[in-house]
Amino acid sequence: MSEKIRIAVDAMSGDLGPRVVIAAAIRFVATSPEVELLLVGDQDQMQSLLSSSSAPAHPAIRIFHAPDTVSMHEDPLSALRHKKDSSMWRALLLVQERHADACVSAGNTGALMAMSKHLLKTFPGIERPAICKSMPVEQGSSFMLDLGANLTCTPEQLHQFALMGSVLASSTGISTPRVALLNVGAEATKGTDVIKRSHVLLSQDEQLNYVGFIEGDALYLGQANVIVCDGFSGNVALKTSEGVARLITRIIEKSFTRHWYLKLLALFMRPMLRQWRRELNPGAYNGASFLGLQQPVVKSHGGADEEAFYQALLVAKEQVAQKVPLRIQRALHATLKDSL
Repeated sequence: MSEKIRIAVDAMSGDLGPRVVIAAAIRFVATSPEVELLLVGDQDQMQSLLSSSSAPAHPAIRIFHAPDTVSMHEDPLSALRHKKDSSMWRALLLVQERHADACVSAGNTGALMAMSKHLLKTFPGIERPAICKSMPVEQGSSFMLDLGANLTCTPEQLHQFALMGSVLASSTGISTPRVALLNVGAEATKGTDVIKRSHVLLSQDEQLNYVGFIEGDALYLGQANVIVCDGFSGNVALKTSEGVARLITRIIEKSFTRHWYLKLLALFMRPMLRQWRRELNPGAYNGASFLGLQQPVVKSHGGADEEAFYQALLVAKEQVAQKVPLRIQRALHATLKDSL
């Protein structure tokens, strides 16, 4: 019998706090018997929520007390120095001490990044992890990185992002992931000096199935499995995409309430409307990975509901099961070896 996957969860994180985390945790252990969740936070609050749940007590959920929390607006360096009794720090500490295999938090991104780097360390050659997230495309999904950890990047860093993203994509069953570099045009003459030099590095790496530049209007066509960019561009693209998805959902919903015959039509189209709502819901793709760390850390959206947090737990489970950090380490080692 194989060992259980253990995921440490910062239960006090996010805008909705432990109520959402506990609900997602109860559902998750019921559908993932190979996983044990270590919930870290205020013991009384968590125990009360677990007791009030209609679900039976589950041995795969364990509680670890932490008296403090990291606020969403707290300075990351201040949190790193002064929040060692927080649920975020203690959840990461469980991973560092090998009591857990991964950590999930919906808390302050900057603080989570700073604490993760301090406690779990990055692989040799990686100065700062990249935030990577799966995004829906015309067929399947694509991974995009960086999404905000590194606002400006060197060509070498973008090359590392490409390697790490390719490894993550291959862990999902894609044999030779297509890697593209986000740019303002598809021509070789377009883009900043950093983008042009990154293009050369990616083109020369035989580990990568590099397909060249991709423009913003092609992000969701499925032309690439991995899209590489700096954190500024990636974060703007991600937030814009989420906003457009919500706008389309609202337009569709309002369209069927304008006239009585449209309301009647909506009754017949209810299954399709539900499917559209699921496909356009950003929460269905919740869970951004901090690639480059020696152990998996997954950042959930701060406003995640139960379904979205459940998805973040799924991401963490898959990263542990597929040994993603180990695969990344091997890819980086091969690159460093070739450059010597």
